[in-house]
Amino acid sequence: MKVKRHALILEIIASQEIDTQEGLTKALAEAGINVTQATVSRDIRELKLIKTATNHGSYKYTVGGQEETEGQDRYLRIFSESVTSVNGAGNLVVLKTITAAAQTAAEAIDNLGWPEIIGTIAGENTVVAIVKNIEDTDDVVTRLKELTGKRF
Repeated sequence: MKVKRHALILEIIASQEIDTQEGLTKALAEAGINVTQATVSRDIRELKLIKTATNHGSYKYTVGGQEETEGQDRYLRIFSESVTSVNGAGNLVVLKTITAAAQTAAEAIDNLGWPEIIGTIAGENTVVAIVKNIEDTDDVVTRLKELTGKRF
């Protein structure tokens, strides 16, 4: 039922300008699904819906995270274009980048959310990624190299 309701919510907000939880609850009821406002509130959180401005100054629910995904894609594209080498040493991974690209490369790594990497430090053209367990370093190096699409 929840999956069907979520699909219907996405359909509703794509076709209507819904700006309140009450409005969404009403639209669901009109489609034959009666839920409480608390359920709609949970659904909004789970679907990561956000309110965005319309062309005529009001607001409406839209699917959140699209900007985030586009941002991540942009970081990964810049990452793949700017990284010139990836090497492991102990529990550290050292990446060399073209000048002024290290901070963007570090941000791309941080956004990956890999649990093996506990953080990054970036300079002008060097990134150091700290790997939690030394046993994971080689795997992290391999995966980062794959993200660049290059052979070093």
